[in-house]
Amino acid sequence: MSLKERDKKHLWHPLTQHKLHPEAIAITKAKGCVLIDEDGNQYIDAIASWYTCMYGHCNDFITNRVSAQMQQLDQVVFSGFTHEPAVKLSEALIQILPKNQNKIFFSDNGSTSVEIGIKMALQFHFNQGRKRNTLIAFEDGFHGDTFGAMSVSGLSVYNGPFADFFLDVKRIPTPNGTNHEAILKTLQDIVETHEVAGFVYEPLVQGAAAMKMHDAEGLEGILKFCKENNIITVADEVMTGFGKTGKHFASDYMETKPDIMCLSKALTAGLMPMAITSCSQDIYDAFYSDDMGKGLFHGHTYSANPIACTAALAGIELLLSEEIQNNMLRIKASHEAFDLRIKNHPKVKSTRQLGIIFALDLNTEMARYGNLRDMLFKFFMTQGVFLRPLGSTIYIQAPYVISNSQLEKVYQTIEEALSIV
Repeated sequence: MSLKERDKKHLWHPLTQHKLHPEAIAITKAKGCVLIDEDGNQYIDAIASWYTCMYGHCNDFITNRVSAQMQQLDQVVFSGFTHEPAVKLSEALIQILPKNQNKIFFSDNGSTSVEIGIKMALQFHFNQGRKRNTLIAFEDGFHGDTFGAMSVSGLSVYNGPFADFFLDVKRIPTPNGTNHEAILKTLQDIVETHEVAGFVYEPLVQGAAAMKMHDAEGLEGILKFCKENNIITVADEVMTGFGKTGKHFASDYMETKPDIMCLSKALTAGLMPMAITSCSQDIYDAFYSDDMGKGLFHGHTYSANPIACTAALAGIELLLSEEIQNNMLRIKASHEAFDLRIKNHPKVKSTRQLGIIFALDLNTEMARYGNLRDMLFKFFMTQGVFLRPLGSTIYIQAPYVISNSQLEKVYQTIEEALSIV
């Protein structure tokens, strides 16, 4: 019996309606930018498996480091203990994070990193005797599937059944270059009528909102407003972090830095699950007390797992290497050239790019998980390219090691797909 047949017996997959999609493609091997299924078919992974495997699958540099670590220390409780991979990772991260970041808190996935960021923002005020219970977030944002993260997310397709249980969140539009003053007026109205604790946001690119991009100058104005009103800023860089936007972090495009940052996905190069919530010294100091109850009581069994820390350390070393930095520039230039040849196509409504992230919107409206979207996905796979459309948006976020010929195949496949839309 094939893997995909055996899969159907017991497995429940994420973001899947199994009555409509009864079979999953069984992947047996991956290397570089290529996935291989149980029938030997090969697919270029043009979205780096949800933006994680940015240095390619099964990267020898990373797997060799992890293999050695597995012989030394596999797992130890991180409450009351520490170890070299965690210490070294904290030192490496502080070198590349915005300069105001000074403390590192470990968890195990993007949702929990945001959950912790929200708890830090709420408890920051609580520890100082202020009851602030409202959060601000962008419209159409997505921050994960735990309850705090769902609360600040704005995509009801994911969160609708749970809305009655959410935290108090007020939403504002993303800045587009023309609505700055209106957003600031809305923010002023919110702070005059609510006790606002924090602002949770995806800087510059909203991934699940179909790579919707917004204006850096407008975001800078929002962040300054928050600073002036003692609103804790929480940057969700789970998707944007580690070079994808052309800088180490999207927050590097703004002068005003976040108080808290949430990191996962490419953090461990797709090899191990792990997440980090970093914060400034000021945030940490609000928890530093003789009162035990003012501590941050949040913990995960696998926090700071030594193997995951080792994978992250190797990934950062690759990120900073000349080869990867040059590859990122090459991919960016390649996307720009593709944009010139595709943006005026009659089936293309609009295009956008930031760093190695490229997205185009089709002129055809389609449901986020509808028949036309499914047809496109199947077409891409039959052509040997793994692309996962978000409704009428097709996006590319390939590993930094993708070759020019592989990129060209991705581009050609998208162009061919336009003829069937």
